Amino acid sequence: MAQKARIYNGGKSMYTVERYNSAAKFRGAKAKTLCPVFENSRYPYQGIGIKLGDPFAITYKYYFSQKFAVAADIGKASSGLYNRYFREQFDNYVVTDTFSTSDASIEYYTHKVLSDLIGEIKLLYQIDASKISPGLQVYVGAGWEWKNTKLQYDYTYKESVSEPDRFGRFERTRFTMGPQAVIGIEYAYFKIPISAFMELEYFSDVLADPGWSRVEGGVGLRYIF
Repeated sequence: MAQKARIYNGGKSMYTVERYNSAAKFRGAKAKTLCPVFENSRYPYQGIGIKLGDPFAITYKYYFSQKFAVAADIGKASSGLYNRYFREQFDNYVVTDTFSTSDASIEYYTHKVLSDLIGEIKLLYQIDASKISPGLQVYVGAGWEWKNTKLQYDYTYKESVSEPDRFGRFERTRFTMGPQAVIGIEYAYFKIPISAFMELEYFSDVLADPGWSRVEGGVGLRYIF
């Protein structure tokens, strides 16, 4: 005699309920699938997106393996953060020995950043931090940064103390470069192939103003493919 199906609440058989529960578990597992950046079996990967901060940039990252990656950013510096520094550079750019009298004077009035481009490339070492949070990585690295800034300075001058102030203007293009160190975190535990990151960079000038250094960084998102 065939065995009767066991009856569960609501008149459903145990077989029907178990099949329903298995399907639900499968859907839940798919919803929790990690971003492919953190799957060992499918490297290499690429990522492209936007970085907000200093600089505001288009960012690209190539993931060689779970441990190593290279990132490149190109964009615009947050010029407002450099106002004091550019103000202090005025005396280095202005030429005073063209005045005809020794009591001539020139004074800074204001300046404007006409363009401020940054390019950087970094080699990164990725560290798995999934024990802290699933999908989390910490990374450290080193790279090189290029800066090209076009400045416009307005100033007042007079060739003698008895003359009234006059206004003048000049432009300077400032190109520099130097090494940088970077530390950051990257998170990719989403239902779509998106990676979120936050990083700090330490830049040291070796060309235009050797020894000058600056902390930079930002946050961003990359689409992974």
